[in-house]
Amino acid sequence: MVLTVRTRDIPKIPGAVKWYRVSAYITGVLLLALVIEVIIKYTPLQLEMQLGNGPFFVPNGTAGEAPGTFNLSIAILIAHGWLYVLYLFTDFRLWSIMRWRPSRFLLIALGGIIPFMSFVVEHRMQQKAMDTYHELTAAQQREKEAAR
Repeated sequence: MVLTVRTRDIPKIPGAVKWYRVSAYITGVLLLALVIEVIIKYTPLQLEMQLGNGPFFVPNGTAGEAPGTFNLSIAILIAHGWLYVLYLFTDFRLWSIMRWRPSRFLLIALGGIIPFMSFVVEHRMQQKAMDTYHELTAAQQREKEAAR
């Protein structure tokens, strides 16, 4: 049985899509930063990133130890973790409004943990949601005109 969007939820679609898109881009960018951080930390480079006084790249385990410095490597890890939770919330909101099948929720959720996938999935899901929105609003308009 295919579920369709509830009539009362049709006006919520553009807002849900907007918040989903914002969270997808933020999560995607932070995931790419996290990949860079992991590569420079766990390869023979053995470096971490820091902000503040001193060099940007420092030996592993020394980021943020000097006065006036901030451990950017840890900040990226924490920010991606928390913003992925926000991404899952916006994913769930869009998914539940659109009444898509559960596998689509999982596909969108994977977008936040597979590099570059959030950008691809965001584009496709935004397009599907807005196409459905335009179809539903056009159908509502036709119904209003037929009732006159």
